Amino acid sequence: MNKRILVISDMHLPYQHKDAIKFLAEIKKEFKPDRVINIGDLLDFHAISMHTHDPDLASAGHELTIARKYVKELESIYPQVTEVDSNHSSLVYRRAIKYGMSREFLREYGEFLGTKKWKWVDDLTLTMSNGQRCFFTHGRSADVLKVSQTMGMSAVQGHYHTKFVVSYWANPDNLFFAMNVGCLINQKSLSMNYAKNFRTRFILGCGIILDGIPRLLPMVLNDKGDWIKKIV
Repeated sequence: MNKRILVISDMHLPYQHKDAIKFLAEIKKEFKPDRVINIGDLLDFHAISMHTHDPDLASAGHELTIARKYVKELESIYPQVTEVDSNHSSLVYRRAIKYGMSREFLREYGEFLGTKKWKWVDDLTLTMSNGQRCFFTHGRSADVLKVSQTMGMSAVQGHYHTKFVVSYWANPDNLFFAMNVGCLINQKSLSMNYAKNFRTRFILGCGIILDGIPRLLPMVLNDKGDWIKKIV
């Protein structure tokens, strides 16, 4: 176990890139991961965002209905996933707290999404197959190297859609890595309109850790914006 750890982040369902799920299915065929971690923002929850939301997008109920369809597709590919809490994924609970609603009125994520074996956690620390530990979080710092150094172990995070990088640092005893895994968003969606004038663009992809060694897996697009249907 933990020999081939797939790390996904920031799909923002139902506003993901149209080929994102096909890309993840191909990764399963090629790498056969024995652990799958989604480190946050699986759903966008645009309609209940704390920020301005676009009135031409789906209502909260319709958005969830569409997102559930994609969750089912993902679950058919990856029946067991560990989901890490994040700013978008926690929006339902944050909204409830803001308006004084007890948690007794709320359902668990797995219940309202209909997943059977997916598990939700705040953050996650795993021992990799090489014996070293790795910390998985949604986004603690714009510099993931600082996250790794603060935790004293390797670290992986998402949240920063434009960051897709592996860095290393060492102490006298060990070599550690720090990885940002990008996102799988459709940047042209109205839900991402806030970023339309950003000079830096979103980077699509995910990461995999093979026997303790990190590797970035970019989702390369052609000039029409379609995935090239090949893992590079």
